[in-house]
Amino acid sequence: MQRIKERFAERDFDLVVVGGGMAGLCAAIEAARDGVNVALINSRPVLGGCASSEIRVHISGADQSLKQSEYAESGLLYELMLENKARTENFSYSVWDMILFEAATKEKNLTLFMNTVMYDCEVEGARIKSVLCVQETTEMRFRISAPLFVDSTGHGTLGYFAGAEYRQGSESKAETNELDAPEKANNERLGNTIMFKARDMGHPVPFTPPAFAKKYTEHDLRFRMHSKTQKIDFSGAKDAAENERTGGVSSRGSDYGFFWIELCGEGEDIITEGESIRDELYASLYGIWDHIKNGGDHGAENLALEWVGALPGCRESRRLVGDYLLDETDILENRIFDDAVAYGGWCVDLHAPHGLKDLDILPSGECRYFNGVYTIPYRCYYSRNIENLFLAGRDISATKLGFASTRIIGCCAVGGQAVGVAAALCKKYGVTSPRNLADHVPEIQQILLKHDAFLPGFVNRDPMDHALKATFTASSYRKGGEPQNVVDGVSRRLGDKSHAWVCSKGEGSEELCMRLGEAQTISQMRYTFDSNFAYPIRVTMSPNRQAQQRHGIPEELVKDFDVIFRLGGKDVRTVQIRDNHQRLRVLDVEPTTCDEVILRVLSTNGAKTVTVFEVRAY
Repeated sequence: MQRIKERFAERDFDLVVVGGGMAGLCAAIEAARDGVNVALINSRPVLGGCASSEIRVHISGADQSLKQSEYAESGLLYELMLENKARTENFSYSVWDMILFEAATKEKNLTLFMNTVMYDCEVEGARIKSVLCVQETTEMRFRISAPLFVDSTGHGTLGYFAGAEYRQGSESKAETNELDAPEKANNERLGNTIMFKARDMGHPVPFTPPAFAKKYTEHDLRFRMHSKTQKIDFSGAKDAAENERTGGVSSRGSDYGFFWIELCGEGEDIITEGESIRDELYASLYGIWDHIKNGGDHGAENLALEWVGALPGCRESRRLVGDYLLDETDILENRIFDDAVAYGGWCVDLHAPHGLKDLDILPSGECRYFNGVYTIPYRCYYSRNIENLFLAGRDISATKLGFASTRIIGCCAVGGQAVGVAAALCKKYGVTSPRNLADHVPEIQQILLKHDAFLPGFVNRDPMDHALKATFTASSYRKGGEPQNVVDGVSRRLGDKSHAWVCSKGEGSEELCMRLGEAQTISQMRYTFDSNFAYPIRVTMSPNRQAQQRHGIPEELVKDFDVIFRLGGKDVRTVQIRDNHQRLRVLDVEPTTCDEVILRVLSTNGAKTVTVFEVRAY
């Protein structure tokens, strides 16, 4: 007992975030930047969850894999991906792990607990008081307390232990009136997948399967792409007509893994079956690879396994219940909520209900595609019955069909950033229950826009932004790219509107002048530059997705620029920025009295056009 006491510590914070996937990480970083003392508890040795080197799922989102690139997520998630793009050329997941770790550890208000498992929580009434954790690498045990908590565990583990209301499986059509809801409620769920990567060695490479590998035939895999030369006759697949109606597709032949190596378990609770599912996935993956290598000509003679994931990526388990359940109707009708704090645009994406065991069904199941995006209300991001619990990630409040779209990593991350802002405002206003912050949702929205998050249907109305009252002129501009566009409230191209100052870059510099009308004291300038969302920047193992990307920093980004503060026609301060690689560039300066601020663009990262979406002054 004495030795256990020696390995025990108590810590207190303003906010405890449990789960270090992209949602939890974005929530923790955002809150820390906004002045909150944050603990981020992560059970794994790396951050990023399914997007980390342990699982290696690339980050998808509202752009629907470039089908509607103008809706790509920006904000904190995009900042992290741009940082990664500037550091590596070879799509290294280890570098990506480093970027995420660096981002967390450099925040002075964020304390990171890695390899730390939350195994229980202490609750009084309807409030969580603390979480109990064990750090396996140090044998330390912690009681970590705070007035507010975030469940970003994926499984909704913190909420479950605390007694939060939750759901599993599908609601019935009678309950939700959703277009694609089943007639009767069920416990079908999307399954777990492990990924792999193979390398072309340039010469024949044999493969001897392990004794535990399953056996698969070409007939077994007839509806699952596993060869570069394979063609599928979809007419023989069960529910083929439904897949045609909804746009369901099967994975192409690949040397980086198949999403359809997916299993859901046999019982009522996919979480408690996690280890047996992992073991069966292992046997299935090696059996499929054995078939690819030794079961006929699949164009894989020279391929050798380079990496096989040991940790499955989990798609679906619990969904915690908030004050609102986002549903499929909200998604398909592109609903804009008054209290929106995040958005999504991925299809309503369901898979074969029993995964790899449904060999006569297309693995993509049903995908309900739609155009545009929808918003997610603040009411989906906190628990209905646990008073001090925020939700972030795939466990937010949604029906099964709502979840089928919001579960995607990009959507989880932007929701996490929104939760971080909300937690900071709770501290600011002395609010100890997320529900009681409802009157401040407009402030959440404006802060998110300020931090380069996108909220469809909302524009910059920040009363503290001096730029909104300023007049803008420029050395030159293209038609449709007038300088005053930088304060129209939207910081990206949408449809046929640039929402930007756009000019051709000549040999010299180009200037954008902000005239304030009367002298103001400015201590911060914020510039949002173009990075061209038409080209993805995510880390990925997919050769096809890698081929869509360009090497290095997006060429459209402004690289070198000066910011010149003037008063009465005289320069009073100049800030020089070189080698910029970020879309949002925030410049903090000593408070400076001025009546003009000049942005002098010296160079881009290669583009012959200068594009500035937004200017803000504080």
